[in-house]
Amino acid sequence: MGTPIIIGKNCIDTTQNIVLHSQFANRHGLIAGATGTGKTVTLKVLAESFSRLGVPVFLADVKGDVSSLTKAGENTPKFNERLKSLNIESIPFSAFPVVFWDLFTEQGHPIRTTISEIGPILLSRILNLNDTQEGVLSAVFRIADDQGLLLLDFKDLKAMLSYISENTSLFTKDYGNLSPASLGAIQRNLLALADQGGDLFFGEPGLNILDFIQTDSDGRGVINLLAADKLMHTPKLYATFLLWMLAELFEQLPEVGDLEKPKLVFFFDEAHLLFNNTSAALQEKIEQVVRLIRSKGIGIYFITQNPLDLPENILGQLGNRIQHALRAFTPKDQKAVKAAANTFRVNPNLNIEQVITELAVGEALISCLDEQGIPQIVERAWIIPPHSSFNPLTIEERQYIIHKSIIYGIYEQNIDRESAFEKLQIKITEQQQQLEKIEQDKQHSKEYERLAKAQQKEAERIAKHKEKLTQDIAGTFAKSVARSLGGRTGQKLVRGLLGSLFGKK
Repeated sequence: MGTPIIIGKNCIDTTQNIVLHSQFANRHGLIAGATGTGKTVTLKVLAESFSRLGVPVFLADVKGDVSSLTKAGENTPKFNERLKSLNIESIPFSAFPVVFWDLFTEQGHPIRTTISEIGPILLSRILNLNDTQEGVLSAVFRIADDQGLLLLDFKDLKAMLSYISENTSLFTKDYGNLSPASLGAIQRNLLALADQGGDLFFGEPGLNILDFIQTDSDGRGVINLLAADKLMHTPKLYATFLLWMLAELFEQLPEVGDLEKPKLVFFFDEAHLLFNNTSAALQEKIEQVVRLIRSKGIGIYFITQNPLDLPENILGQLGNRIQHALRAFTPKDQKAVKAAANTFRVNPNLNIEQVITELAVGEALISCLDEQGIPQIVERAWIIPPHSSFNPLTIEERQYIIHKSIIYGIYEQNIDRESAFEKLQIKITEQQQQLEKIEQDKQHSKEYERLAKAQQKEAERIAKHKEKLTQDIAGTFAKSVARSLGGRTGQKLVRGLLGSLFGKK
């Protein structure tokens, strides 16, 4: 039925292990607590446990200290004292297989996807578009598809939007009204996402999401570590990436139900960033994916300071809970403590609301699903120590591991193949050349007409001149003849000659 994963030791009876059952690890979970109460150590303990079990892990490293998973721990007097207090004889220190990822390509392998893969519906939710704007964006994708224009990166979509904005009359008949206002709103929201680094996320080669699901030669699950220290400053991009990743897994993985152990476990640190300042539609999409993805064998664990940071619909999906200390300095803090206490199954031996504020560093209230999938009574426990080091990697150590990774070289080089941007540039150039030719033809036509008119005027002038010259010559000749012959005979002869010359009788 699975394997019990030891999380901690009961504070009252340290011989009693507090466990999470692997067959219910896909029922999701929560690690909560104020800053400095031990959430990161708990996160490491769970990640190590899943890795030893052969379950791949994905986690966001917000502070950069989780990189210590790649180094084995070591004995220190303080550490040994902690082991003794927990009735643990020794810890088999070990390093764990880690693959580093980074959307900004600085501290790990790049992560990218294409505009086409993310699709108009998810992109609309990310950009917080209304129904009309979402319809226009869907039409833009359809036009691109019908015209064989690949939408791979940001510049492709921007070029497509600009092209349609300038040529709306060409598409209105087949695709409906594409209002300039909606197109402009989409372009502005795209720029806002690009300012947060979204232009780095879209491109090729796109990530094969199944690269997250790997084990090493010893059968241990690979821990995929996302460098998130810089990403935290761009919450919209963070939410975009995590939602896309879950949606991709949901689409690609088959339905499996409850397994002996999950296929993959996600840890989302600073989980409140997924829900702060996001649209209702985007939150709804996140909630839907979280609710349904467990049937794919995926477990999701949210790490945040306060359980109230998460929407109630999400909290209701989290069966495994680890609550570190909360502080109750203000009325708002007191409300949060009470809300956190009410989420646990009551233990008659514990005043949960009071205990939450008294927990020491490394101590937590734990309630996981039991063998029947029912929430256990909450217990106060000490989190067991991790097997890896507490010292984060240096930049040189991190780069060494990145270059030794089995996937090094697959995603490092950005590929910019011919797509919508390049083809539209060619089309725009051709249109400009056609317009220039038409303009040149117009100019040539005007010049031809001007020359033709000038030639006609000149021909008319010459014809008039010839006519006048002929008349002058004929008149002079007639007068000369008349004078020479004289009388009526001369006049009659002159009239006959003039009539022959000028067509008169």
